[in-house]
Amino acid sequence: MNAIFSDNKLKLGLFGTNGGATLSKVPEVWRPTWKQIVETAVLADRAGFEAQLAYARWKGYIPGDPTQGPGIVMDPFTWAAGLSQLTSYSTLIATTHATTMHPITAAKQTATLDHMSNGRFALNIVGGWNKLELDMFGTPIKEHDARYEELDEWWAILKKLWTSEDEFDFDGEYFTIVEGMSRPQPLQKPHPPILNAGGSPRGMRFATEHADVCFVIPQVGALDKVRGQVDAYKNAAREHGREVQVWTYCAVSQRDTRQEAEDYLHYFAVEMEETELVDAWSAGLLAQTKIVDPAVMSEYRQRFAAGSGGPILVGDAVDIADQMQELNELGIDGILLTWPDFSDGVKRIVAEGGVLAELERRGLRQPFRG
Repeated sequence: MNAIFSDNKLKLGLFGTNGGATLSKVPEVWRPTWKQIVETAVLADRAGFEAQLAYARWKGYIPGDPTQGPGIVMDPFTWAAGLSQLTSYSTLIATTHATTMHPITAAKQTATLDHMSNGRFALNIVGGWNKLELDMFGTPIKEHDARYEELDEWWAILKKLWTSEDEFDFDGEYFTIVEGMSRPQPLQKPHPPILNAGGSPRGMRFATEHADVCFVIPQVGALDKVRGQVDAYKNAAREHGREVQVWTYCAVSQRDTRQEAEDYLHYFAVEMEETELVDAWSAGLLAQTKIVDPAVMSEYRQRFAAGSGGPILVGDAVDIADQMQELNELGIDGILLTWPDFSDGVKRIVAEGGVLAELERRGLRQPFRG
């Protein structure tokens, strides 16, 4: 069984080891090397983390600067292929934009990855929002809802390539397929799990119609509203006769004491913030997505600098477990985690008597037997 469907009440994963997520000038901030990625992936795999997700990024957020951290990102499909041979449990999740990979290419590569990983692959499909990188492809960014119309077609073709016994034609607004087919088809039936982070009404419709895991960004300072966000996704999926999981992203600042963790968070996400990058990322999100209400964008600034835009988990091992449990009690099924330094962060999470042990003690996770 694919690990993202494990029986653990709270599932855990890594977000973005192929590029990093923290917009900070601290010296330990993650700049991906294959050696570091492998070390972290194997450690998380052996600890029973259900998921490891690589995002898709082709260019950073500041025009004319090829050296900026967000532009130095390893390809998610090659990342998944390599890690498939070095791990044995975690689901490996690659991300792709509908405008940067043709569905026939995606069908072939993802099916191959599913076989390579022995059914441990999943696909995160997105419409894309970073205008600079889509312009680079010669595919100017479309109006928000049109991106999801294109994604609908892309997904319909991919699913048919994965499952159809016969060749087929497809004549849509965005794609034309003549005698389409792809072999081998995936090992998982009917196909590998799908993830999506649509946050707008149109994005939510796509996610709840097609995804197995939907991502939400809980509102700043309003964790009591998270249950409403989660219920909205799960209820919308049920209207389509489906059940979905709802996951989120969290940056982590873990130290031996709560004060040390808060001090470190302030250091890497405020004092050492990559201000120009945070400004550029915020402007791009505001212009091209509907994930965050513009009226409260400034309140998300520390979240974006710290990692992924989701809640920040801060404190010692018990504090982190408390905050994870609170999210789970509000309906969150899984959390993808980020740190300025993934290697250090994962070691702290899995340390003897640490966060994992605390979650097991509370019945949120079962001890991992391998």
